[in-house]
Amino acid sequence: MSHLLFVDDEPALRSLMAERLAERGFDVVQADSGERALELLDQFAFDIVITDLRMPGVDGGRVIESAVERYPGIVAIVITGYGTVKDAVDAIKRGASDFIAKPFQFDELMHVLQKAIEQRRLASENAYLRSQLEERYQFGGILGRSRPMQALFQLLETVARSSSTILITGETGTGKEIVARAIHHNSPRRGHRFVALNCSAIPETLLEAELFGHVRGAFTGAVGTRQGRVEQAHRGTLFLDEVGTMSVALQMKLLRTLQEREFERIGDNQTIKVDVRVIAATNSDLARMVAEGAFREDLYYRLNVIPIDLPPLRERRDDIPLLVKHFLEKFAPGQAMHVSQSAMRALMAYQWPGNVRQLENAVERAVALSAGRLEITLTDLPPEIQATPHATAMPFVDFPEQGLDLPGYLASIERDLIHRALDRTGGNRNKAADLLRIKRTTLVEKLRRLGTAP
Repeated sequence: MSHLLFVDDEPALRSLMAERLAERGFDVVQADSGERALELLDQFAFDIVITDLRMPGVDGGRVIESAVERYPGIVAIVITGYGTVKDAVDAIKRGASDFIAKPFQFDELMHVLQKAIEQRRLASENAYLRSQLEERYQFGGILGRSRPMQALFQLLETVARSSSTILITGETGTGKEIVARAIHHNSPRRGHRFVALNCSAIPETLLEAELFGHVRGAFTGAVGTRQGRVEQAHRGTLFLDEVGTMSVALQMKLLRTLQEREFERIGDNQTIKVDVRVIAATNSDLARMVAEGAFREDLYYRLNVIPIDLPPLRERRDDIPLLVKHFLEKFAPGQAMHVSQSAMRALMAYQWPGNVRQLENAVERAVALSAGRLEITLTDLPPEIQATPHATAMPFVDFPEQGLDLPGYLASIERDLIHRALDRTGGNRNKAADLLRIKRTTLVEKLRRLGTAP
């Protein structure tokens, strides 16, 4: 079933067309304004958008541009009055597949729509190539068009110019090291080294030597003098990942280094001055660890001068199409691969406990399984993503002055859910009934009552 967004500020026309399109098998969501259409497009990967051109506020051209930018494979149709055909042509230049002039008959709309669907199918590769990443959606290799990411970009641009200590928090896979590198490469220190150390990946007995270095004979196996990461990062940036795993004793030594900008190698009494910017990161709750006595309070405040909290991927789902496109270009360069709308819906519905790193792995897997196909389909995705119940767009219900046909409206929702359950199970009524948590006999009766039983 194709998911269609119908946008028009005329309630009567919108409701009538939506009803007729639903009868033809489309899953229709209505929007009464361009603003509402943009909200829905942020939340859901529609297959088709049909929009009036002239509307107060955000017009149809902006809706089309935004839809095609987010979803290169979407079919976009513009509705226009006779006097605005020139504007409709301009909308086509912005990504619309075709237009239809008012007044029109439903059959005319279906003809234009079916032709546009076929044209989009044949030209999907070119459409994908035309839609390019824009610089305003990235900062130092970090991608995102969502509000949380745009706010993050503004913050990163500001803090990069300073030398203040930064604490980056966020779930595993949100890209903490990428953010740290972006800060360094956009700072006055970018001409010097960015030195990274994962504190959880090194045994506690070796972590101090790795961080501060040692002199010959400082301990068994110390056959020579060796610089530590702090010294290597002089005049540059030191990134300490998973800083919450440090022992309390090592935390004290790190605190002194941050306060005094000096340290001693293990086994040496010579003090070394250092000019280094420290960026720490953790997926632990350091404030809770401080309360429990597992992390020094004074070090916490010394690290947390500028806090940066990275949002999980599930809180910025509208970035998923942009990220998917980036990873496709990374793993299949020059091949113009794209993702089907059904696969995109599954990707946007999944919770992503592993965040961006997990999404990257899923796309790499899908590219490997595509076996030369240019379209990634639902079956190319990992099983856990395929098994996720797909999100549905929140329908916009126009409540007319004369009232709403509630039984008819609820029947249309019921019909849609039954069809989707049957689609999901390949027409198996027993499994569809299980998905809907009803008896098979009840499902058969509902199909008969709705007039959809064979």
